[in-house]
Amino acid sequence: MGNERLNSSRRNFIRKSALLAGTLVVGSAVKPFQAMLFAANEPEKTMPWYAIGIDIEKCIGCGSCARACKAENDVPKEPFFFRSWVEQYTIKNDGTLAVQSPNGGIDDFVQTVPEAEIFKSFFVPKMCNHCAKSPCVQVCPVGATYESPEGIVLVDEKYCIGCRYCIQACPYGCRYLHPEKQTADKCTLCYHRLKKGLNPACFDVCPTGARIYGDLHDMNSPLHKFLKEHSTQVLKPQLNTGSKLFYNGLSSEVR
Repeated sequence: MGNERLNSSRRNFIRKSALLAGTLVVGSAVKPFQAMLFAANEPEKTMPWYAIGIDIEKCIGCGSCARACKAENDVPKEPFFFRSWVEQYTIKNDGTLAVQSPNGGIDDFVQTVPEAEIFKSFFVPKMCNHCAKSPCVQVCPVGATYESPEGIVLVDEKYCIGCRYCIQACPYGCRYLHPEKQTADKCTLCYHRLKKGLNPACFDVCPTGARIYGDLHDMNSPLHKFLKEHSTQVLKPQLNTGSKLFYNGLSSEVR
C-alpha cells in the first residue's frame, strides 16, 4: 500500500510538472516578449530620449549613409559587416518579392527584374532600432550591452566576452561579431558625436533628408514634427521590443 501511494504521488508530480512545462513552452512560443521588462526606464523630461525616423519615400538608395558609417566608426571593410545598410525591395506583378543589398548598399544597385514585371520598387535603410525593451540588453550575461541614459543601446568592449547571445537575440539583424576584436558591434547612433553636439555621420550625408533623429521629449525637434505629420510604423511590431526606429511608407513586405 505504501509503495502504491508513493508511485501515485510520483506519477502526479511528473504529470503536473509536464503540464506546467508545456504551458511555459506554449506561452513563450506564442508571446515570447510579453513578459519582458524595460531594459531602461524612460528618463525624466529634462533629459533627451533619442529616436530615429526614416522616410522611405525620400530614400534614393545612394548608399551614402552606409559609406559614412563605415568610415566614421571604423567598421570592418570586408563585406557583410555593417552598422547601417540599405536594402532594395522589388515587388513583382505576380506578388513575388526580390530583395537585394549589394555590399550593404555601398555598391550600386542594379535592377535585375524586367521593368514590365515590376509592380513597385523602393529602398529601405536599416540600422539598430535602439529599442526601449532591447532583447540584446536582456540576454547579455555580463552586462556588456546596456542602454545609455539617453536611450541609446551601446556595447562596452571591455566587458564583452563574445558569446554572441545578443547577436542571436536581435530580431532585426543589427549586430555582428567584430572579426578582429571578437566583441559584439553595432550602430551607436554615433554616440561619440552626439556627446559633442554633432549629428550622427549617416544623417549628415543623406542628400534627400530621408533620415531624421532627435529627442522625443523635444516638441520642437524635427523628429517630433516627422512623427506628427506622418503615419509611421516600426519593424516587427508584434515583438513588442519598444523600437525607436520609425518608418514612413513602410510596406508590409519589409522584414
